[in-house]
Amino acid sequence: MLPAQEQRPLPAVAVPDYILQPSDLLNIQVFQEDNLKRDVRVSQEYSITLPLIGKVDLKGKSLRQAEDMIRDLYDRDYLVNPQVNVVVVEYAKRTVNVIGQVNQPGAVLFPQEQGLTLLDALARAGGFTRYADRKKVKLTRTNTDGKTDTYIIDVDDLIKGRSSNSWPMLVNDIVFVPEGIL
Repeated sequence: MLPAQEQRPLPAVAVPDYILQPSDLLNIQVFQEDNLKRDVRVSQEYSITLPLIGKVDLKGKSLRQAEDMIRDLYDRDYLVNPQVNVVVVEYAKRTVNVIGQVNQPGAVLFPQEQGLTLLDALARAGGFTRYADRKKVKLTRTNTDGKTDTYIIDVDDLIKGRSSNSWPMLVNDIVFVPEGIL
């Protein structure tokens, strides 16, 4: 006979590489080339400008892909086998808004280089008030094409493990917790 709650290890989850965002501050160094060392902020158009190679488009690029791209650009015409290191010094602020029947409504910051699930966002907003309707939490999300989608989520199912979707948050999502009827 098995115990009522069998302990099972959680499956390993691969964390995707961080994709560079506008307003990220990058430190770029080229080994033994101190005059090429720069701190640059990613523009709203996802680009940076560096000495000798000029404008570099980083849209959709991870940190490692940016490093490889910059290395290739310097290697092409200016340096022999350059060793390039790119580090994010300051991340762009990433938030979701949690409003309604939570204890601390407002903007919730994403942990840097990590994802944020619906339950994480609700916990960071102080959890539900006693008047919250946990079965009708509304998630409003604007897609890349500008279209807005709204989902009604039963958070009690998430808490009890009856839902396979953890609802990963995206930047600028809005979570609304309605008031339940007493």
